[in-house]
Amino acid sequence: MRLESLDLNLLAALHALLEERNVTRAGVRIGLSQPATSAALSRLRRHFGDELLLRVGNGFELTPLAASLVDATALAVNVVDRVFSARPDFDPAVSDREFTLVSSDYALTVLGKELMRTLGREAPAVRLRFLQINVQRVDDIDTTLRSVDGLLMPHGFISNHPAVDVYTDRWVIVADRDHPDLRDGVTMDHLRELPWAVTFRGPTAIASAARQLTMLGVEPRIEIVVENFQSLPFLVPGTRRICLLQERLALSMSGLEDFQILPCPYEAVPVIEAFWYHAVHQADAGHRWLRTLLVDVGKRVERR
Repeated sequence: MRLESLDLNLLAALHALLEERNVTRAGVRIGLSQPATSAALSRLRRHFGDELLLRVGNGFELTPLAASLVDATALAVNVVDRVFSARPDFDPAVSDREFTLVSSDYALTVLGKELMRTLGREAPAVRLRFLQINVQRVDDIDTTLRSVDGLLMPHGFISNHPAVDVYTDRWVIVADRDHPDLRDGVTMDHLRELPWAVTFRGPTAIASAARQLTMLGVEPRIEIVVENFQSLPFLVPGTRRICLLQERLALSMSGLEDFQILPCPYEAVPVIEAFWYHAVHQADAGHRWLRTLLVDVGKRVERR
C-alpha cells in the first residue's frame, strides 16, 4: 500500500480508539465529535477488514488484530509526531517540548534532583517523561530507541548505537547491619555461599558486576529477584542475604540504619552510565541540547 493513499488522521483515531476502547472518549482525546469518531472507526474497519472494537455488555473489547496493533500504533504515532515537530533550532528558555527517556530507578535517583534544578533554571517549560527500563526494552533496543529520545543505561549491554557518557559509579555490597558472617568484611567465599537478592534475570538484565562473577568462578545463589534497584536494600535486613548495589544509590539511602555498605572483594567493573539514542536524533537541535544537559548534570553529580 502506498503511503500517499493513507489518511494520517486515521492513525491518530486508531491510536485513541485502541487505548480508550470507547468511541466517545477517543473523540474527546483527539478533538473529534462522536459522529466523526464513529465515521473514522468505520473507515478503519473497512481498511483492516476487521471490527477492531467489539461491544461486550456496556463496553468494548479489542479484537485479536486490534490487540496486536496497540504497540505498533503507539510507535507510529510517536514517530510521526517527532517528524512533524522537528525545528531547525531550539531555545530551551521558551520551548515546551516533551522528551521521553527510558531509565532505571537508580539513574533517576542519582540524576533526578540536579536535573530538576537545572530544568527549572534553564528550561522551565520543557517536559520530561520517564519510562521504566525493562528487559524487553533492552532486548529490542533498536525499536526502543526509535520510539523515545534515549535510554539511560551503563555500558556493556548496548552496541551499534551512539551514546554520551553521563557519570561513573562503582559497585558495593549491601548486607544486614549485624550480619553474623561479615564482621570482618566480605570475601569471595561469602559471595559463593550467601544467598543473593538481584534485579531481573537473563543475559541482558543482571548487573554487569554480577555477570563478572561467573567469569571468576562464582555462581551467585539467587534467592530474591526484583525489577528495580531501590528495593534491594530492603530485602537484606534481618537475613543472611547480600546484594550488589551502585554506591551512589546506596549512599543516598544511607540514612536507613538497617543495612551496611561494604566494598566488593574483587575489582568489579565500574558503572559508566551513558545516554543511548538512535542516530536519527543526531542532528536534532533539541536533542543535542538534551544530550549536553545530561552530561553537564552528570558532571555536577560527580563533583558532589
